[in-house]
Amino acid sequence: KNDPIFLALPLWLGAAGLIGSFIGFFFVSTKEKGDGWNTNLTALMFALEKGMYIANLIFLILGAVIVVVLFGPDSEAGWRGYGCVVIGLIAGMAIGKGTEFFTSFDYGPTISIKDRARTGPATVIIQGMGVGMVSTILPTLILVVTIVVCNALAKEYGIALAAVGMLGTLAVSLSTDAYGPVADNAGGLAEMAGLGPEVRAKTDSLDALGNTTAAMGKGFAVGSAVLTALSLLAAFKEEATHSKKLSFDVSDPMLLAGTLLGAMLPFFFAALTMMSVGKAAAEMIEEVRRQFREVKNEKGVTLLEAIKKVTAEGALSEEDDVEPDSDRCVMISTRSSVKEMFAPGLYAVFTPLIAGFLIGPRMVMGLLAG
Repeated sequence: KNDPIFLALPLWLGAAGLIGSFIGFFFVSTKEKGDGWNTNLTALMFALEKGMYIANLIFLILGAVIVVVLFGPDSEAGWRGYGCVVIGLIAGMAIGKGTEFFTSFDYGPTISIKDRARTGPATVIIQGMGVGMVSTILPTLILVVTIVVCNALAKEYGIALAAVGMLGTLAVSLSTDAYGPVADNAGGLAEMAGLGPEVRAKTDSLDALGNTTAAMGKGFAVGSAVLTALSLLAAFKEEATHSKKLSFDVSDPMLLAGTLLGAMLPFFFAALTMMSVGKAAAEMIEEVRRQFREVKNEKGVTLLEAIKKVTAEGALSEEDDVEPDSDRCVMISTRSSVKEMFAPGLYAVFTPLIAGFLIGPRMVMGLLAG
């Protein structure tokens, strides 16, 4: 229980994951031409997955070496922990592939949403919500199996090691998530620069792939958060029961009340962030409309009139051109991104503190579990 080797193992594994990620970056490449929305996303996705597979393989090899160095080649506890790491890694990859299946337009779920567009936007929304709800089944089952098997191998420590295995190569897996906005911005720049359709076809292909990689990144985040939450609950329970004996029974009213409160918090957080985005978007739209009306060039031509003219004639002389105030739009976006996150951040930090100090540790335990 107090052996420093068990404390050192996750740290060594984290270092091994970084080394594997650095090497895996160099294997990201593709020979796809980029034919817009006709591109085979599966083949394009494999370009990113190659780096992840190489990184995971190096991580597993180095992980086995670390177990031998720390525990010895014949240690049952060491190999049980290594088994949990492997299970966590496989679970993360399975969640990623499941997310790809439900979000890539190469597969049935996304195609079924597209087909509903023949009958109007209402059926698209209904089908999209249905597919989204069904998509939660696969990662949930994967996490349940991971928790049960790792608990049988090494109890709570095994579940924590599974989270380490899932996040061991986070450097390369998270970069695929960040890739999405980069590709999206590249497409916007290509369009504003007036580049040819062949360039836009390539950026469209990358943009479509970015939607899938973004969803995969969220899958990794949710899966690892569930595994880590169990370890945090176990650590909190042990720390809270040092001074006095406490019961954390599911039927305890305080614990159940905390669970209900904790289950509500993600929805409240999501609501606050969505309303913040809506408020920032409304401010941005008002600013754009103001510039349409008020921003003029030396001839007195407004920005809206210049846009109408270039739309009708296809070209605009330098004398008739109107320069929009894009800096103000950027300022609105950056200011809102900071200001509007104050409330969600404060509530996330202070809710468990208030519950713990006013009611007690059983409420906090239920809050964290919920």
